[in-house]
Amino acid sequence: MINFNVPPFVGCEMEYVREACEKNHKICGDGPFSMKCHKWLEDRFGARKALLTTSGTAALEMAAILCDLKPGDEVILPSFTFSSTATAFQMMGATLVFVDIRPDTMNIDETKIEAAITDRTRVIVAVHYAGVACEMDKIVDIAHRHDLLVVEDAAQGVMSTYKGRALGTIGTFGCYSFHETKNYSMGEGGAILVNDPAYIERAEIIREKGTNRQRFFRHQVDKYTWVDRGGSYLQSDMNAAYLYAQLEHADQINDNRMASWDDYYEGLSPLEREGKIELATIPQDCVHNAHMFYLKTRDLEERTALIAYLKERDIQAVFHYVPLHSSPAGKKFGRFCGEDVYTTSESDRLVRLPMYYGLTPADRSAVIDAVKEFYA
Repeated sequence: MINFNVPPFVGCEMEYVREACEKNHKICGDGPFSMKCHKWLEDRFGARKALLTTSGTAALEMAAILCDLKPGDEVILPSFTFSSTATAFQMMGATLVFVDIRPDTMNIDETKIEAAITDRTRVIVAVHYAGVACEMDKIVDIAHRHDLLVVEDAAQGVMSTYKGRALGTIGTFGCYSFHETKNYSMGEGGAILVNDPAYIERAEIIREKGTNRQRFFRHQVDKYTWVDRGGSYLQSDMNAAYLYAQLEHADQINDNRMASWDDYYEGLSPLEREGKIELATIPQDCVHNAHMFYLKTRDLEERTALIAYLKERDIQAVFHYVPLHSSPAGKKFGRFCGEDVYTTSESDRLVRLPMYYGLTPADRSAVIDAVKEFYA
């Protein structure tokens, strides 16, 4: 069986987890390994402040709180994304305004955003699908002209860049995921990047259950107390230890995944030239991280047949999001602005192939051969 995903494991994770437990005697949040992860993310990506969270969803929820949304405020986002992108802002009482995506990158269509802005709009959410950047210059320009905040859902974008800048560091806030399906993992986990210094102290407070505990640790107050809204967003230091082992090998993991991605692309390009499939487009200004490899079939029926064909050959391939605006909650909490030209039709055609750190050349070849056989 060629699995769709195998969580990354470099070999020293358990040594670090043991160190957290037996040597550091610190397994709750913000222990030594959490601090190492924070520094690594800040140094590597140029983030003003990085804070580990219990999940990518938690990072998005923190961003939504920091945006100071009120019931009736509006948030613009793509419908082709995971539910967490929407729920984080809906929980603040915001109305979700979905706009269409670009068919080449499956990212929000930056040319459709301005038409969706009203006097209630407060935030634009840029979801970097498959670790390929949205057109951030145009999105940031729109936000500046309309006095809006930008939140980057970079759950899939760790190690990706846009015009040389790390995804997650361009908007007001950036959100990462370190779920087991991501390039770097601690099982369940995430991080929020705070790129405007004006929000850093409040981010610390929200993350610490609404208390000014971090100010107490820095000896800025003689006792800490409840000062704001917040939640329990600190990640266990055991999880941070597991993640830090992988961050130390970040380039190794990235290079290995890129080798798989390149093999897939080279092997399946003949089918694209023959007009049988479509492959992902990587814009010139973007460097991606090989988070996933997907292809597009002719239609939903062909996609279903291809996935079944691969399954018969012990290859796990999957489709992805059902557009949020067509879901029960999407209809309840939001609206689609403009015409759904690509969101539904393109999502119906997309197939994700096995992709993970350690995928062997033999398994890559087997997947490529099976797809070619299907189209033969």
